[in-house]
Amino acid sequence: MGTANPPKPAKYFVAFLTADCELIAELRRDLVALLGDIDGASEVVAWRASKFYQAEMGAELQRGFLSFAPLRSPAELTAIKLATQAIEDRHRRQDSGGRRVNLDPGYLDLYKVVLASTKNASQRIYLDGGIYAEVTLAYRAGGFHGLPNTYADYLWPETLAFLTRLRASYLEQLRQIN
Repeated sequence: MGTANPPKPAKYFVAFLTADCELIAELRRDLVALLGDIDGASEVVAWRASKFYQAEMGAELQRGFLSFAPLRSPAELTAIKLATQAIEDRHRRQDSGGRRVNLDPGYLDLYKVVLASTKNASQRIYLDGGIYAEVTLAYRAGGFHGLPNTYADYLWPETLAFLTRLRASYLEQLRQIN
């Protein structure tokens, strides 16, 4: 019989999607207040995965990722997703009420990348507060690998490069606390 142990702390990040690049600086401040100092940022690239968000958020969408210095428990994912939804709400368009930004928090540990979602699906596990978790990438054989339901943008070379750098940073942080 196994013994239940608390998990190692995880490395959190937030993926953002917006057509309003002037909003990014304000989002960074909001996310620092929530998650602590930013210790990594991906390049911001044109969104080419789908047209799903265009009606609400506009054309010329841009995708980027930010990571945060403090390591945190994976158990905080629900609270962090709910808090990022509140940030999205604060930045809604005054005229239409539509979102100006989509924020998707997640974390990585030694073995995987986990995303939070408000939507249930066969590959998602319910956490609490209307939030589900999904393993979207698995780390094996020296790299991240997609799963059957992995979002296309998580397989983009830019995203994989960012997450690979993030994992290296995470490993160094773990070495320092052990």
